[in-house]
Amino acid sequence: MKKNDKPAAVIMTLLVWGLAGALFGGLFAALYGLLLLSELAAWQAVLFGTLIAAVTTTAFYSSMPVALAGSMAGVLGSVGSLMAVGSGVSLALITGVAGAMGLVTGSLYAWLSQGGERPLAESLAGLVCGLVAGGLLALLLALLGPILAMAVMAAMIVAVVGGLFQVAEKILVSHIVRWCPHVISAPVVAGVIAAVIGASFWVMGGATGLGPNLGASLAGVLDEIPSGMIGGLIGGAVTSILLEILGAHLEDHEQAV
Repeated sequence: MKKNDKPAAVIMTLLVWGLAGALFGGLFAALYGLLLLSELAAWQAVLFGTLIAAVTTTAFYSSMPVALAGSMAGVLGSVGSLMAVGSGVSLALITGVAGAMGLVTGSLYAWLSQGGERPLAESLAGLVCGLVAGGLLALLLALLGPILAMAVMAAMIVAVVGGLFQVAEKILVSHIVRWCPHVISAPVVAGVIAAVIGASFWVMGGATGLGPNLGASLAGVLDEIPSGMIGGLIGGAVTSILLEILGAHLEDHEQAV
């Protein structure tokens, strides 16, 4: 490695992990708040929110082309649903339409690129890491109650999921990829990403299905998103530095296509 390559690699590592952490933290904060509004216990909201955020962020980190295809399909499906039905569109409808478009787009992408099994294997590896991290934090909240600030929870979740994924990715993916049919890999990942985008549009568009007290409740959820993003950014940046010191380099990571 040339003399100037090391600082550049460190800066890129900080940037990528920081942005990925911010995405994870913001998505986790939104999911956590919405799941609490659905009357789930705090530990359940943490667990399910972490799982969804982990799968989504892992897809962007490891399978960027597939994730972008799913995002595009999700935006088109969500906008189309809002135009056809209006702001009263239900969560099931907008996520269903967006997810279906994601499946179609992912299928087209897989056909054009002859994509393999890795996008789904990478996302399932993220799911496993999210299950471990979410389970640990859920256990903590079940024992102590919801005493942690959103920024702290997001930083902890991002650090644990990111660290586990970076360390265990090769082992997990090598095992998962053996039974992942390549024909459904990209479509499933794109469909999940698109459905998450659809749910995001539903929230930002008003989410009228949550009831008459939506205004204050939704405002509280939205207010926590910046804290989640900041916490996730810090957690991702600190984890990237620790991994770099320990010898786990971002440049050694292989994108799934």
